[in-house]
Amino acid sequence: MKLPFEIDLSGKVVVVTGAGGVLCSMFAEAMAKTGAKVALLDLNGDAAKEYANKINENGGTAKGYTCNVLDKDSLESVHKEVIADFGTCDILINGAGGNNPKATTDNEYFTKEAMGNVKTFFDLDKDGVEFVFHLNFLGTLLPTQVFAVDMLDKEDASIINISSMNAFTPLTKIPAYSGAKAAISNFTQWLSVHFSKTNIRCNAIAPGFFVTKQNEKLLFNEDGTPTPRTDKILNSTPMGRFGKAEELIGALLFLVSKDASSFVNGVVIPVDGGFSAYSGV
Repeated sequence: MKLPFEIDLSGKVVVVTGAGGVLCSMFAEAMAKTGAKVALLDLNGDAAKEYANKINENGGTAKGYTCNVLDKDSLESVHKEVIADFGTCDILINGAGGNNPKATTDNEYFTKEAMGNVKTFFDLDKDGVEFVFHLNFLGTLLPTQVFAVDMLDKEDASIINISSMNAFTPLTKIPAYSGAKAAISNFTQWLSVHFSKTNIRCNAIAPGFFVTKQNEKLLFNEDGTPTPRTDKILNSTPMGRFGKAEELIGALLFLVSKDASSFVNGVVIPVDGGFSAYSGV
C-alpha cells in the first residue's frame, strides 16, 4: 500500500476494532505505515493475526488479538495485553460493525400482496435488529469506554468512528443498519462535545459504496453481473462507480493528524463519490 500523503505517528499506539475485515485491516496497514504500533482486534482472532503478520512482514509493528467488542471483560483483557505489548492507546478506530439478514426486508416497498410470501417490515426479527444495534452502537461505545481512559492525559488523542451513507439518508431494505449508523454519527458528535475539555478529538468517516465480503452478494449475481440494486447505486453516485478501499485512507490520515486537523472535532466526513450530494435530478 502506498499512502496518499505522509504523516508521522511514530511512537503512537493505534487500536483498530473489526480489523479482521477488508476495510479495517487496510486502516491498520495504513496506520502501521505511519510508524505507529497497531493492535488489530477482531472476534475472528485468526484473521486479525493474519493481517498483523502481513504488516510485520512488510516492516511494520502490529499484533492481532481475539476480542469481542460486545463483551467488556474481553475488551478489558485485551486492553491489558495491548498496554503490555505496545503501551497505552493514542488512537482508537472503531471499525467493528455490520448488518444481519434477519433485520433486512426482501422488498424495497411494502405491499399487502407481499405479506406471507416475502419478508416484510412486519417479519423483521427482534433478535436480528438487536444484534445490528448492539454490534454497531454498543460495539463502538464499549471499546471507547475501555480505551479512551488511556487518552485522558495525552497531548493529542483521537477516536475515529465508522458511520455510513445510511446515516444521512436511510437506504431501503436495511432499517436496523441505517438506524444504527445514524446512532454512530450522533454518538460521534456527542463524544466530541463530552471530551472537548480534554485533548481527545472524535470524528467519523462515512463510506459510500465499497464492495466488501459483507455486501458482495447484494451487489453482484453469481455470474458476476451487477444486480438491479447495483444499477441504482451507480446511477445515484455522480462519479458512476464504487469506491476503492484505499480511497478512504486520505480521510483517515487527515483526521488522525494533529498537524492537519487539530481543530476538527465532531465531524462526519462522507467519502462517497458525491452520493450524499445528489438529489437524483
